[in-house]
Amino acid sequence: MTTQTAKSTKDRILDAAEALFAEHGYDGTSLRGVTGQAGVNLAAVHYHFGSKAALFEAVFRRRVEDVNAERLSKLDELEARGPEHPPSLEEVLEAFLGPVLRLSARRDDEGWRRFMQLVGRCNSVSGEHMEPLRQVFQQVAARFFPAFLRAVPHLREKDLYYRLHFLIGSMSTLIADPLRIQIHSEGLCRSDDPDEVLRHLVIYAAEGFRAPTPVR
Repeated sequence: MTTQTAKSTKDRILDAAEALFAEHGYDGTSLRGVTGQAGVNLAAVHYHFGSKAALFEAVFRRRVEDVNAERLSKLDELEARGPEHPPSLEEVLEAFLGPVLRLSARRDDEGWRRFMQLVGRCNSVSGEHMEPLRQVFQQVAARFFPAFLRAVPHLREKDLYYRLHFLIGSMSTLIADPLRIQIHSEGLCRSDDPDEVLRHLVIYAAEGFRAPTPVR
């Protein structure tokens, strides 16, 4: 088996798994379904990934690592200005949200469209198969959490966890079904304009982050 053949086989498996996980969810997708769609045998899946859970994680890593690298790069640029010019809350929000929203608007890329659908689906489920995905986002969380705390110093860590949870929920709704707001607004809101969506989400989120902490 040549390197090129191995790579194309692996990519076919990932493409098939991504489409089936997005359409049917983790529990509704079988490895036999993946092999049938990819045109490979079950041994190929076990050779490249080992298990269904590992395949699910690989589907995420293939896309998310590039997104996270862009997020961290943007945050690096902001923090490189030094302590005299700390990033504003809006800038941190844009660095966190922008790469995801711009990719979700890529209607010409079927793979990214399916993956965004999968991300939206995963935010409404739980299970052991979701545990490895936390590691995919761990580096980003480790960098952005203190950046948000510095931008809104009145928040306790507990408050920030809540507000980040709500932020990710809003982002997930947008990327899982980007056409929904366009349909509901009868075209007034353009989900194919990620910069417009980003501006509105940053304004909305910033007000929520700056709100007073709950009465203890």
